[in-house]
Amino acid sequence: QVQLVESGGGLVQPGGSLRLSCVASGFTLEYYNIGWFRQAPGKEREGVSCISSDGSTYYADSMKGRFTVSRNSAENTVFLQMNSLKPEDTAVYHCARLYGCGDFYAMDYWGEGTLVTVSS
Repeated sequence: QVQLVESGGGLVQPGGSLRLSCVASGFTLEYYNIGWFRQAPGKEREGVSCISSDGSTYYADSMKGRFTVSRNSAENTVFLQMNSLKPEDTAVYHCARLYGCGDFYAMDYWGEGTLVTVSS
């Protein structure tokens, strides 16, 4: 059974950091494109980052230099390190198995998400 489970969200002050984890089961994560997207209340889904099966990484412009996506094949886990967090980063963050890193609407599995709240 394919599953993606996110963790690591929480409340953090502006300028702070969080590290999100996405643990995959039922498939070998490194053979697929795994992306992170976020959704804030009342807003459209927004692509955050993606790591492709060949290890290439992609970031939305507003996340470049602040977020880093990585993969641990032994743990079948993808991480999203988020630094210099801003209040506008507040959202539920989901990981997903994407058909391609260029389209965050084309996915076959995704997790329930983890809430990130950036507030003082």
